[in-house]
Amino acid sequence: MPEILPKSGAAPAVSIVVPVRNEADNVAPLITEIAAALDGRWDYEIVYVDDGSTDATPQRLTDLRSQCPNLRQIRHAKSCGQSAAVRTGVRAARGVIVATLDGDGQNNPAFIPDLIRAIEQGGERVGLAAGQRVGRKDTGFKKLQSKVANKVRGAILKDGTRDSGCGLKAFRRDVFLALPYFDGLHRFLPALVRREGYDVAYVDVADRPRLSGVSNYGFFDRLWVGLLDLAGVWWLIRRKKAVSAATEVI
Repeated sequence: MPEILPKSGAAPAVSIVVPVRNEADNVAPLITEIAAALDGRWDYEIVYVDDGSTDATPQRLTDLRSQCPNLRQIRHAKSCGQSAAVRTGVRAARGVIVATLDGDGQNNPAFIPDLIRAIEQGGERVGLAAGQRVGRKDTGFKKLQSKVANKVRGAILKDGTRDSGCGLKAFRRDVFLALPYFDGLHRFLPALVRREGYDVAYVDVADRPRLSGVSNYGFFDRLWVGLLDLAGVWWLIRRKKAVSAATEVI
């Protein structure tokens, strides 16, 4: 079980969930940017999920909690993966609306308000507001692999998004927790939210280079798993349609 530091005070309206692994130098700058984007707009909390870091990330978060009272820290004893870290954060979150972003600094927190407003303005109809990156700052190879992956995913799932891998997202907490969980879930949120009957709003967000460090995720180590996940999500969507079509209310 993850270690969760105690929560206190009234429940906030919005929770910001940030999964991290070995991002010690990026923690403080990103928290400062989140505060600049949200202070005075919403009552919010920041939930950092440390996914088994072996660097100074846990200590940096502990030190920052004295300066940032709405910061909460959760720690996985060992790395469980990004989807597991996001789910741990959402389960611990107290806000009705949850926004997520990657902990490496490539996702600019300045776009979080646009995502939250898309959820609020969409009412019960909109279950997810997904960021779609423009001006990608990754290497040419990484941009190519993302382009190919997005085209294949879009052709099979028809989920209406050109960029499902962007970490900047906002959603209703109850909608997320109702989704079928599997490792890799975070890469298929638009398709799975649509499967549950909700609309998805899209917000263009500017990409930027990571603040510090190197990526913790490679290409070849997740290629085959990603293909299996894609087949599984396709099956889930087909199964949902079949069940819906067979349902008759008497």
